[in-house]
Amino acid sequence: MLLAQLAWTFLVIGAFTIGGGYAMLSLIQNQVVVEHPWISESTFTDIVAVSQMTPGPIGINSATYVGYDVLYNATGSALMGFCGSLTATLALIIPSFIIMLLIVRFYTAFKNNKLYEGTMSLLKPSVVGLIAAAAVILIIKTTWIGTTPTVTLVSENFPDWKSWCLLGAAFGASYWGKVNPILIIIGGAALGLLLY
Repeated sequence: MLLAQLAWTFLVIGAFTIGGGYAMLSLIQNQVVVEHPWISESTFTDIVAVSQMTPGPIGINSATYVGYDVLYNATGSALMGFCGSLTATLALIIPSFIIMLLIVRFYTAFKNNKLYEGTMSLLKPSVVGLIAAAAVILIIKTTWIGTTPTVTLVSENFPDWKSWCLLGAAFGASYWGKVNPILIIIGGAALGLLLY
């Protein structure tokens, strides 16, 4: 039953996400942490961090790790964890694969169509919003009491001043220093080992 829920959840995410892996992070987080509390917020943050460091698209990597984690924790079996990984990954990519086949098939017929161009121009801001939502979700947690939201910092994601310093250093190195992201990851790992 859990395998079927996992497949349906990632099938829906794959079908309705536009904008790539970062755009789907907020949807994945909402489904696996909030709607189906399969994993904790801090575990999801760890999965996102590992997904960013491993080769491949972050959305697919996240689905693979989430699928493994959910099924392994539910059954205690590494084989079931592997089945969860495979199920979540395939469920996530199948809708995109089918949609891309259809788009490629009909792209030449519609590429100069005003409706098509208008739709694509409207989707661009949505993608930016989904990516920004993924970043905000990892930093803050919003709970609703009636119609009043309560916003708190997710303390598991930034437990102390050292984490904030690492975040600032990585941002500065990337934004102003134009340092290669691979070097930032290696440097962050080395500093993390030294500091913690």
